[in-house]
Amino acid sequence: MKPTISIVVAIFNRKDELFELLNSLTSQSDKDFEIIIVDDGSLVDLRPTIENFEGFLNIRYFRKENSGPGLSRNFGSRRAGNEWLVFVDSDVIVEKDYIENIKKDILEIHCDAFGGADKAHKGFNLMQKAISYSMTSVFTTGGIRGSKKAVSKFQPRSFNMGVKKEVFEKVGGFSEMRIGEDPDLSMILWENGFTTAFFDNIAVYHKRRVDFGKFSKQVYQFGCARPILNQRHPNYVKISFAFPTLFLLGYIMGFLEYFIMGKGIILAFYGLYTFMVLFHALWMTKNISIAGMAVISTYIQMFSYGYGFLKSWVLLNVFKMKPEEAFPKHFHKM
Repeated sequence: MKPTISIVVAIFNRKDELFELLNSLTSQSDKDFEIIIVDDGSLVDLRPTIENFEGFLNIRYFRKENSGPGLSRNFGSRRAGNEWLVFVDSDVIVEKDYIENIKKDILEIHCDAFGGADKAHKGFNLMQKAISYSMTSVFTTGGIRGSKKAVSKFQPRSFNMGVKKEVFEKVGGFSEMRIGEDPDLSMILWENGFTTAFFDNIAVYHKRRVDFGKFSKQVYQFGCARPILNQRHPNYVKISFAFPTLFLLGYIMGFLEYFIMGKGIILAFYGLYTFMVLFHALWMTKNISIAGMAVISTYIQMFSYGYGFLKSWVLLNVFKMKPEEAFPKHFHKM
C-alpha cells in the first residue's frame, strides 16, 4: 500500500512565494496528497492566492495568531488526515516527481522521519544562487548534508522534511524553539529510539534570503541556536559545530599577526581558502559573477554564524544564563 501524505506549510506573509509553491504542486505526477496551509497571523490576505488553486489541489486553509513556524506546523499537523506529514517552507519550489519519489523512498528505506537537500533554481537571481551555494557548499558547514550511506543520523530541515504522524505526535511535535526547532526535533526523535533518513532524490528549490544583510542576520540566529541545542542534546555535540567560530577567531588572529609581527602566515591560509571557494563556486555555477558573490556570502555565513555561536556559548557556559533569558526571541511561550 502506498503511503499517504499531508503537506504542511506554515506561512507568514510571502503570498507571491506561496503562489509559486502551490503552482509547482499542481504539476505533481502523483496527485494523491493533501495540503494544509497554516497562516501564522499574516499581515496580508492569503486567501485569494489559495482560492486560485482550490479546484486543482486538495487544499485546506487555517489562520491563527502568530506563534512562529514550529508551533504553527504543530497546529497544521493536528488537522492533517494522512499517515505521513511533509513539511516544506513557503519559499520553496518542488519538482514534478517530488511526491512520487517520497512515496517510493518511504517504501524502500525504513525510517520514521526523512529529509532532503535544497538547491538553486535556474530562475533565481545571482545573489540567491550565491547564497544557495554558500549554504550547501563542501567548504562550509552547509556541505554536511548526509547520504544514503549514512541515513541513520541525518538531521532533516523543516524546509524539506517528512515525519510519520504517529511518531510526530508521540514526541510532541516541534518544541517551543522558534529557531533551530528542526534539528531539535531530529535529536528528540533519536533520543526516543526513532530513525531519520536522507532521501537524495527529493531536493527542493529553496529561495532563502535575497540580500546579504538578511542572510547575515539569519545565519547569526542559527549560530546562536547551536549551543542551545548542544545543551539540550549533549549526546549529539560535534566539534564541527564550532568550526565557524574558530574560523572567525583565526581571521582576527591573522590580522593581529600581520599588524603586530609583520607576518601573514595565518592570512595566507585565508587567501588559499578564498581561492578554493572562488574556484569551486565557478566550477559549480559556471558564472563568475555568482562565484564572486559566493565568496562574500561564504565569509558572511562563517563570520555571522561563528559570532552567534561564540556569543551564545559564552552566555550559556560562562555566565550560566538560561537559554530563554539569553535569547528570549528564540522561544515561544507554550
